[in-house]
This record gives sequence, structure tokens and C-alpha cells, in this order.
Amino acid sequence: MLFNIIYPLIKNKIILKLQINSKMNIKRFKPITPSLRHRKILSRKDLTTDKPFKPLLAKLKKNAGRNFRGKITVYHKGGGLKKHYRLITFNRDVQELLKIIHIEYDPNRHCFIGLTFDQINNCFKYIILPKGVSKGDILHTNKEADIKYGNTMEILNIPLGTLIHNVELKPYKGAKLSRSAGCYALIVKKDLNKNKAIIKLKSGLEYSLSLNCRASIGTVDGRAFKDTVKGKAGISRLLGIRPTVRGVAMNPVDHPHGGGEGRTSGGRPSVSPWGILTKGKPTVVKIHKKKKKVIN
Repeated sequence: MLFNIIYPLIKNKIILKLQINSKMNIKRFKPITPSLRHRKILSRKDLTTDKPFKPLLAKLKKNAGRNFRGKITVYHKGGGLKKHYRLITFNRDVQELLKIIHIEYDPNRHCFIGLTFDQINNCFKYIILPKGVSKGDILHTNKEADIKYGNTMEILNIPLGTLIHNVELKPYKGAKLSRSAGCYALIVKKDLNKNKAIIKLKSGLEYSLSLNCRASIGTVDGRAFKDTVKGKAGISRLLGIRPTVRGVAMNPVDHPHGGGEGRTSGGRPSVSPWGILTKGKPTVVKIHKKKKKVIN
């Protein structure tokens, strides 16, 4: 009962603070061209200009929108810039002492990543960058680490009401939850007798996890990404997003609205390329958002 009263107050205060910080992390451009007038990107003043760490890169083959036969199965995908995949360490070692060498841009995700050096295991690792962590910081991974941004430990040792990210579903099997830009989870309840903890995600979904599952303190950096604006169509093409074509502009073989002499309205209610109604009629079973759901 007490949690239901305190949680909204804590949440509103946290969200207000995050919104203020997100406005400071947006870069705007002088409108010397029409496309730059509305363009907004994440501020990159803290990013390194060095090349990515080559041993932690992997080839990334383009197959967007096509199946194993090469047929288009998802429209409006294809092209884009060449890029390598960064091998992110989601499954941490039992004990780590990570020093942030520098912060990098990752073309495969919306948040920034950090190149770290593990002083215990003597190796380099890429990690998802937590909010509030900067170059030169030391991050600890062990069962009894301090409650500090970026430190990783078991949920058993994390206080109630703490914001966490990179949460494991099974102990020591690697982080699976709250890994995207700006994401976090909240520790709602602990049951020492059953060795279970309940965490609440941003979506409102609740998970029941083992207390031995590990998580990192704080939120993922890059929450301001939702406020970015591409500004021009060329940015979408660089990201591998192709134009969305109207059905009435196609031929009859490609779409039910296609064909006809001159401009037409399609001649029937709006449908998908496969003839399914797109307006008015529900085509999927919706889950009630207010329904409380705990996943074991």
C-alpha cells in the first residue's frame, strides 16, 4: 500500500529530471539549408574520433526485408550504409574491474557504447553506456559492489526502488531486459524465502526473477533519442529505410488499389497488398494495457 503511494511521486520526479537532461543532449543546426532547419541529433561532443576497436568488430551482411530465397517479404527496407557489428558484452564475468577508455557511436543501436578495459581479466570489452558514466570512470562487477551508476551485481544486493538496466532473465546467462536507449526497470518487491524478485519495466510489464540474476545500476544512456528529427529523406535512406509507395500508384498486379486510367481513388475501401482491411476493422487481438501481468 505504501509503495503504491510513493512510487508515482518517485517516478514523476525521475521522469522530470530525465526530460530536463534529454533536452540538454540534443544538438540543433543552423538552418543554412532547408533540411537542417528541423534536424536534431544526439549530442556527440563526448564521443571519440578514434576508429572502432577492430578485434571486437564482426561482419554484418545486409538482408533487410528479404527471406532466405531473396524474395521481398517486408516492404520499405534495403540499402543503407555499410557497417560492422560491435560485439557487446551482455554476459559479464563473475568479477570485473572495467575502466572506460572512451565513448563511441554505434550504428546498430540508438544508445552510445563504451570501450572498456577489464583490469582483472586483462581484455577489452564493449558495453552499453549507462547514464551518468563518462570517460575514465571505473565500473565494478561483483556480488558486493557499491550502489553506483554502471556497477553490476545480483538483484539480492540492490535496494528496493532502484532503477536498473541490463537485467538477466536467468542467473549468469547474460542480460536480456532493458538494454535499449533510455530504458530502465524498477525493483518493486523481494521475497527472500522464495528467492524471487519482481521488477517493473517501462512498459508496465512485471517480471518475477531469481534474486541471483544480475543487473546494472542506473538507466541506459540516450533517452533523448526519441526527440531526434531526421530532417530529410536522405537520412532514412542511409539507415536502410526505403520510400513508402501508395497502392493507387502501383499496377494491378502489385496492389488491389493499383491500375486505372488517370488518377483514381482505388475503387474500394483501403486494404493492404493482401486484401486485408486497414481502417476500422480490428485484425489483431489487443491486450488490455491496464491488466497487470507478471511473467515468471
